[in-house]
Amino acid sequence: MNLDDLDLFKKIDTRNMLAQIDGLPNQLQTAWELGQTQPLPAFKDIQSIVISAMGDSAVAAELVTASVSSSIRLPVTLHRGYSLPAFASGPQTLVVCISHSGNSEEVLDVFDAAQKNNCTVMVISTGGEIAKRATDKNIPAWKFDSNGVVDTAAVAYPFGLLLALFSRLGFIPDPANDVAEAIAMMKRSQQHITADVIAAKNPAKRYAGQLVGRWVTFVGTENLAPVARRWKMQINQLAKAGANFEIIPEATHNTLIATINPTPTLNAHTMTLFLRAPSDHPRNRLRSDLMRQTFMLEALNTDVIDARGESVIAHLWTLMIFGDYMAYYLAMAYGADPSEEDAFVNFKRSLG
Repeated sequence: MNLDDLDLFKKIDTRNMLAQIDGLPNQLQTAWELGQTQPLPAFKDIQSIVISAMGDSAVAAELVTASVSSSIRLPVTLHRGYSLPAFASGPQTLVVCISHSGNSEEVLDVFDAAQKNNCTVMVISTGGEIAKRATDKNIPAWKFDSNGVVDTAAVAYPFGLLLALFSRLGFIPDPANDVAEAIAMMKRSQQHITADVIAAKNPAKRYAGQLVGRWVTFVGTENLAPVARRWKMQINQLAKAGANFEIIPEATHNTLIATINPTPTLNAHTMTLFLRAPSDHPRNRLRSDLMRQTFMLEALNTDVIDARGESVIAHLWTLMIFGDYMAYYLAMAYGADPSEEDAFVNFKRSLG
């Protein structure tokens, strides 16, 4: 497919997902500013934090955790699932329930469990059932209007709000400068990867072209784990195609060894993209480079994509927006509507 045919994009992309990706920097700006104006709960003596979220809300929480890992002194657990870990009990445990729709059944279950365990509870959502329960129980809730952004693109809002919450509660130093840098660097990156930039000069389009007909693996270092996961999810959700992700250093203990018995026919239909950032631990950077070298020696298709900026937040978000564009262009190459969610809707119907 011609990835410079913007008229065809409009026919395939029925809900204008492209505009939502284009607006990612502004979404982050809006979310961060909204987080500064919301009423601050009077939480006291918090000793641990559990974040309950699924899908892109969970990615947002994971991005926050990666952003603050070197500065926050409280243990933070991201919980993707039902109920609560056994340690989450009493008012010294803050349980933050994040659901874009407000109707994620796993998060609703955690909300109820947190109250039974007498935890301190906070809600971040656009509304839905969880906002109603929060109102009924007099639980603090930060509500946001994502202005029509679909769930699969609404990662900036929970990120900005959760980061603002941590900052305003004094859990972390004020990251305002890093957020501003991330937004500026995302906009700078867009000069090279938006849809109006022709494929010959657009790295996101070129990578998408290389992924057609291939199973892709994204390999990120520790801090980049949420980005690698997000890229995998966007390939799944937007392009309706297969992908997986691996994390260094763990991947060098096992995934690397899988190259000993290669399958030439299968390997020709794979691509491994290594994500790197200046904030990588030096040993993880070395592991990444050596792992990629091993893959190349086995004739596996590989490449590397580097983050931009100075701060960890900028590294995360410049990679995030690149991956969103790449997944979108892959969807266009396949002729897949990036906003179509029939498979997930049908699955939820089956659950009853």
